[in-house]
Amino acid sequence: MSPTTADTTSTYDLGTRGTHNIAKGGKHPYALPKFTDKSEERKWALQHMAGAFRVFARKGYTEGTAGHISIRDPIDPDTFWINPLGKHFGLLKASDMVHVDEDGNVLPDGNQAPINAAGFAIHSALHKERPDVNAACHTHSTYGKAWSAMGKELDMINQDVCAFYKSHSVFSDFGGVALEAAEGIKIAKAIGDGKAAILQNHGLLTVGGTVDAAAYLFTLLEKSCQVQLSAQAALLPGESLKIIEDKVAEYCEYKDADPETLYTEFQPDLEMEIYLNGDFL
Repeated sequence: MSPTTADTTSTYDLGTRGTHNIAKGGKHPYALPKFTDKSEERKWALQHMAGAFRVFARKGYTEGTAGHISIRDPIDPDTFWINPLGKHFGLLKASDMVHVDEDGNVLPDGNQAPINAAGFAIHSALHKERPDVNAACHTHSTYGKAWSAMGKELDMINQDVCAFYKSHSVFSDFGGVALEAAEGIKIAKAIGDGKAAILQNHGLLTVGGTVDAAAYLFTLLEKSCQVQLSAQAALLPGESLKIIEDKVAEYCEYKDADPETLYTEFQPDLEMEIYLNGDFL
């Protein structure tokens, strides 16, 4: 596969990153909030975490007890919140989330429930390895699992997937269910400083500065896997996918995949969940 022919004389004014790039005639309606009260920030983050699970449920990312989202605690950043084991994503509320320390001890200010052992191994390693990561999402979604069997990064074949340009990787050293701390550490190192990892023979993993950004990236990564699988299946003999030129892909990533814009991209899905049933708040 080779990049599409483009006007190589074109230059791009990258400017500054942020939602001002995608809003015209006024400010973007979903501004990234700033908090002075850490307790209020925790409440807000847990509500958005529960909302992310509702979105994932509606999109069909469930698979038995597999799948987890975590958020770093704003008050005690060495701890994090994660979903309880065995409760359907579509039933989770902010009050259901479990607060754990770096050793996996369930803390008294959260739901007193067991958590997924593999989820703890992955998320605890991620939060230790990446101080900039405040949230991480992993499920065994259908197209993510299918594409993960390819053991390859996604190709830059459309504007949307360019959000992952040079910022996603493949973890190819699958060692079975991630029950051991070592497996979680290897996964955390594989993602590097990127936004996402395709876990070969396993599924998808995304991270972000907010749970909203991480969740949006997950929905985008899953859809991007679906699109690439569909595009490859539609190729006729002798045809190949048309790949976006590097500098164009870089421009798209710069303008569309900064933390503020990724946060805002999740808000329409969250707003719909609140409209349908906001009991998760």
